[in-house]
Amino acid sequence: MARSRTGYYTAIEYIGPRPQKPKRPNFFGGWVIVAIAIGAGFFFGKPWFSSTMAAQRGPSTAQIEMIIRELDGSSEFGNRLAAEALKYSNSAVAYDPAYFKIAYPNGDVPGKKGVAADVLVRSYRQLDVDLQEKIHEDMESHFRVYPQLWAANETDKNIDHRRVPNLQRFFSRNGETLKTSRKAADYKVGDIIVWALANAETHIGIVVPGPNGNEATPWVVHHPAGGGVKWENTLFDYQIVGHFSYQND
Repeated sequence: MARSRTGYYTAIEYIGPRPQKPKRPNFFGGWVIVAIAIGAGFFFGKPWFSSTMAAQRGPSTAQIEMIIRELDGSSEFGNRLAAEALKYSNSAVAYDPAYFKIAYPNGDVPGKKGVAADVLVRSYRQLDVDLQEKIHEDMESHFRVYPQLWAANETDKNIDHRRVPNLQRFFSRNGETLKTSRKAADYKVGDIIVWALANAETHIGIVVPGPNGNEATPWVVHHPAGGGVKWENTLFDYQIVGHFSYQND
């Protein structure tokens, strides 16, 4: 008579690997790992999230005022020009490329309207430099040197200084032409930047410090189409085709 075997099955009842006893589920193991992952994500992601949100919100009014005070007190023309650009960036100005008949000299379009060129025209005017007058006088003497893009046969005091290609030509003739690069160190506060946009248009702005006042991270003040005046970190967002310094020496 065969002896019976103890265990789960007899030799006749089951042939194969011996079954393992079911293990008691570890209820806490999976949840602990998940909790650790969430905590680590929050700890390491919080700085990135905070900086991203700060960039979306833009510089605060207090930051603008602090940097403006520092720039305004400088003896450097470029710093004071940047201060005026930052003041202008805090204004509610709608983008409007319409043609306006304006006075001459020191003429201006309605204060709540403007384009990219008006950032420069209005900032320089606060430092007693009238780009309307200066560009008109240069174009009167050298009309054919300026871009012939608008089927014009003569100068127009109302609009010539508000066209970016004319500003670019004026600065190249009367200012200091600087090299273009992708290196932040090559751009100083108060420099003028001309970009080429994807739609074959040109755009213009002024180099200013970043919101922490760090000149090693140059930002720009500009007025993009369809929006308001911006102070933002977009210096290298477009192709730079012109880099100038103009101090009316």
